Amino acid sequence: MSLCPNSLVSTLSCHLALSNSRLETLATLIVGCISARTVNLSHLAGHFCGAAQPASYYRRVQRFFQYVRLDEGWLAQLIIRMLQLRAPFTLCLDRTTWKIGDKHINLLVLCIAARRVRIPVMWHVLDRAGNSSNRECIALLQRYIACCGRDTINIVLADREFIGGQWFEFLVKNDIPFAIRVRNNLMVELDNGRCVPLKFLFARTIGKVYRGRFADMDDSLADHISFAAKRLKDRSILIIASNITARTALNLYRKRWQIECLFGDTKKRGLNMEDTHLKHPGKLALLLAIVTLAMAWAHASASIIKGKTGIKRAGHGYRRKSWFRTGFDILRTWLSHFPDQAKLVWVTMWNRRPNTRKSVRVV
Repeated sequence: MSLCPNSLVSTLSCHLALSNSRLETLATLIVGCISARTVNLSHLAGHFCGAAQPASYYRRVQRFFQYVRLDEGWLAQLIIRMLQLRAPFTLCLDRTTWKIGDKHINLLVLCIAARRVRIPVMWHVLDRAGNSSNRECIALLQRYIACCGRDTINIVLADREFIGGQWFEFLVKNDIPFAIRVRNNLMVELDNGRCVPLKFLFARTIGKVYRGRFADMDDSLADHISFAAKRLKDRSILIIASNITARTALNLYRKRWQIECLFGDTKKRGLNMEDTHLKHPGKLALLLAIVTLAMAWAHASASIIKGKTGIKRAGHGYRRKSWFRTGFDILRTWLSHFPDQAKLVWVTMWNRRPNTRKSVRVV
């Protein structure tokens, strides 16, 4: 016997001001995308409990995406509480993109990367192909700060796309620690006034740290950004811009790969977000919110079965499974064969209280 989504509605009703029909639809979508491993709406419509025609349920799902929006601030705080994450957080910023026909789906995502958990907390659906702008990155981080507070940020990690004077000025002026990879050919003005490309600085002196600024930055910020580098296994040079100590920045930057793993969890390794035919930004944002709730349920399930024990490593040194995939696999089994266990994890997750010792400050 599988879990009927209606049994989850009582929990949702305590947190969301939606009609009973909409709550049932939300619960069905969360359960359906886990069980079916897809976000395709026609597949999810088949998970409704009732005798109506599939076309009726499909239209019901379409109306849900047309009229419902989940508050992102509420959702971010909810995810932090559900997974009992403790501030300050390591935040990773990146984009994921795919195509539906000739339409580019382009999501800018901010995620929390913890020891066991990688989970989205804020996102913005770009209405075009290509890179995000400095303005969009700043707006996304401002929304996070308005929701959770600046003091919940341990560090912000990002790849070479996320550079620019306006973006770095925002981080420095707001005292937000960051470690961001920069392009080797990027021109910087050093504190002695010289303007040189970064690759020349580290051509022979990998271990040295330089201070400077980008050409489009305020002159007063020249001493606030340092550049450090290390050589990778393929002999290429990794250069990091940061406002913290060089060794700490280089060590923490390794956690940026967590957001790449997160995108894999939302796609082929997990919920197959690329199966969607949704193109409207508001509907895509709602879909990512539903996927995030499903991922939180999977992470909570992994915590139940693994407790404080770790996941065994294979001969190559890497974990046999990720924390997400461990929970995802057992949760799918519970939903199909032990629905009471799946429901217990769901109810416990929603009723958790913030950690009193290091709770997230809401501003």
